[in-house]
Amino acid sequence: MSMPTQGSGLDSGHHIDAGASHTADEVRGSSIGDLMRQVTTDLSTLMRQEVELAKAEIRQEGKKAGKAAGFFGGAGFGGYMVALFLSLALWAGLSNVMDAGWAGLIVAVIWAAIAAVLYSMGKKNAQRVRGLKQTNDSVQRIPDALKPHPEGVTR
Repeated sequence: MSMPTQGSGLDSGHHIDAGASHTADEVRGSSIGDLMRQVTTDLSTLMRQEVELAKAEIRQEGKKAGKAAGFFGGAGFGGYMVALFLSLALWAGLSNVMDAGWAGLIVAVIWAAIAAVLYSMGKKNAQRVRGLKQTNDSVQRIPDALKPHPEGVTR
């Protein structure tokens, strides 16, 4: 028993299968209605595939952007803590030049280092966000797919 396979693209009723490549003789033997139905089906399939590609890319790039935003948020909080502890250290250091002031300065330096690391990580992740490259490349090729090719049907 043999398995069914995709045919040559034409059956006895001159129906053209979606996605099949056709010779000039096959196309000449088809009705205008069949050809228009095939073009409509192919364009509909192409548009659905482009929308699915765009959705997948948006999800993928959105995750990267979210991670970068988290690191930038951490860097912002770190920067806030630097300002807070530097202010406290300056106040404590000037008011009584005691150990408490220097301790505040040490904490502020630690927060400055944390903020720098988080900023660096956020910047690195933000550079990985590249937009919808595959969808953009694919959509730019659509007009070429609609143009007649020399090896195709001649008028």
